[in-house]
Amino acid sequence: MPDRLDATPPPLPASPRPVPPRRRGGFGGFLRSLGRGINLVRLFVLNVFFFGLLAVFLIAIYAGSRTHAVDDKTVLVLAPEGQLVEQYSADPLSRAMGKLSGDGVKQVQVRDLVRAIDAAATDARVTRIVLRPDKLGAGGFAALREVGAALDRFRAAGKPVLVWASSMEQGQYYLAAHADKIYIDPQGGVMATGLANYRLFYKDLLDRLGVQVHLFRVGQFKSAAEPFILDHASPESKEADGYWLGGLWNTWINEVATLRHIDPAALRADVDGFAERVQNAKGNLADLAKDEKLVDGIATEQQFVRMLRDEGVPAGKKDQGFRQVDLSGYLAATGLANADVLQTSPGVTVVVAEGEITGGKQPQGSIGGESTAALIRAARQDHRTRALVLRVNSPGGEVYAAEQIRREVELTRAAGIPVVVSMGDVAASGGYWISMNANRIYAEPNTITGSIGIFGMFYTVPDTLAKIGVKSDGVSTGGLAGAFDITRPLDPRVGVLIQSIIDKGYRDFVGGVAKARGKTFPAIDAIAQGRVWTGEQAMQRGLVDKLGGLDDAIRDAAQEAHLGKDVNVRYAEKPMGAFERFLTNVGDSDEARVAMSFGIRLPTWVAQLPRMAPEFALFRTAQAGKPNVYAYCFCSPR
Repeated sequence: MPDRLDATPPPLPASPRPVPPRRRGGFGGFLRSLGRGINLVRLFVLNVFFFGLLAVFLIAIYAGSRTHAVDDKTVLVLAPEGQLVEQYSADPLSRAMGKLSGDGVKQVQVRDLVRAIDAAATDARVTRIVLRPDKLGAGGFAALREVGAALDRFRAAGKPVLVWASSMEQGQYYLAAHADKIYIDPQGGVMATGLANYRLFYKDLLDRLGVQVHLFRVGQFKSAAEPFILDHASPESKEADGYWLGGLWNTWINEVATLRHIDPAALRADVDGFAERVQNAKGNLADLAKDEKLVDGIATEQQFVRMLRDEGVPAGKKDQGFRQVDLSGYLAATGLANADVLQTSPGVTVVVAEGEITGGKQPQGSIGGESTAALIRAARQDHRTRALVLRVNSPGGEVYAAEQIRREVELTRAAGIPVVVSMGDVAASGGYWISMNANRIYAEPNTITGSIGIFGMFYTVPDTLAKIGVKSDGVSTGGLAGAFDITRPLDPRVGVLIQSIIDKGYRDFVGGVAKARGKTFPAIDAIAQGRVWTGEQAMQRGLVDKLGGLDDAIRDAAQEAHLGKDVNVRYAEKPMGAFERFLTNVGDSDEARVAMSFGIRLPTWVAQLPRMAPEFALFRTAQAGKPNVYAYCFCSPR
């Protein structure tokens, strides 16, 4: 019989009464509570990170999608902040975060400045350049000379270059001197005091710590590691440094005097008597700069803007006193920002070797024995490469890494591809090692080069351990077994062994240079010994072929490869992805600037990088218990 649909179902059995969970206390309960708390914090941080990254990404998309336009009668404003570099050392994300925090690693690529200036020279929309050099970081003079030459070409096209600055030091002024007119703020001035090369010496500190640094070197003037064994600069070091510093300063005096139509002797006397002249001017640096013909006028920024308006420059946007475009906006508007990515035709490939030379694979902005050698090898195998220019800006570093790169240069020439080296601010020691086998070497008159020498360091710490009551003892199976243990005193036989390796390395260096330069070993040995030269001094001694900049080297390489006048130039770099390109536009977008004008920015600590004394950078890649062999030069003037 079928069940009745309206039948009342039988009652369900009664549910058991829930038993409250037993409370667990003690250490286990504490750990569970701590874990829940950590999980909540983790979720909060992930959400903040996710939505923050999403906001940055949306801004980047919007900034990247905007079209940059340059109106007629526009002024190109160049206000470089930070260091002039051949290649960015910071990745796109770090640069974007730095821009948004306002305190990042500020860098400007020399080629970006030069490209923008040269493009503006033939751009009818750009009437003039306004240069703001007062936020340019101290650096080498060769890069400044490259940019200055581009400003000269711009002026030769019939367009004026004007400078306004709140104040300037001598490096900034070296660039400003290329302008038609220079104006300084009434509260500013020009601080030109000469060049110096002072270093810190650590011997007393190391003695207190009980660290023993054993230095092995060849070269009477090879002073790179002296701070670890001396408490003062050696007489040989002072003699050599005085010579190349004097050469750099002579170049500064002569070029500035020529550009400003000042007698060089009078300019040198003004700099040497700067303190007395400031006193006589009652501390008014602006008036003093005008009296000495270093500037053409004194004006506030508002007065300078009115001068531009009076000369016919139209008004700009709401927050701009005159119609203008900055470097990043102009590069984007003209397509120069992606010029390297879009270059597909055969021509000259430029490989940048900038920074310290270390082993292995290193990020962009540094030189790695494997990574930089791979760049040269890839360029050689690329059908677009008809000639190679190696742009060197390096004080050197590890010998074997430098040799890896030099071999690739030699192989490239053997493959029938001409190689021309263009030296930047510094191409010394290991920087010269990787350069010596090129068809030709170009340097600026104020490039720092030479320093053909080699040294090795080995440190031991038995006295350090003894200070805390620790001693090393044991047995070995042979005379040198365990001799490289840094906890033991240096065995004299180890010293002989390392010095023999250093001697051989120096013979290889000098012999390689002699062969490449077509000279005898004694002739190169006489100008080697670790001694530093300016580019002009190096050319006089046969270490450099010609004086000139990167453009000169590119033209020479193109001529060597029979490429003609209209040469396609491509930089061999790791290509950026779409997201990385978005990130490079974040800090330059109008939205980001507006946000930062209201104080909305990332904390400054996000982009800060630790700074350390340069000499200790040698230990960054050093391996304990292993002799580390370097061709390095600490030769940057300040």
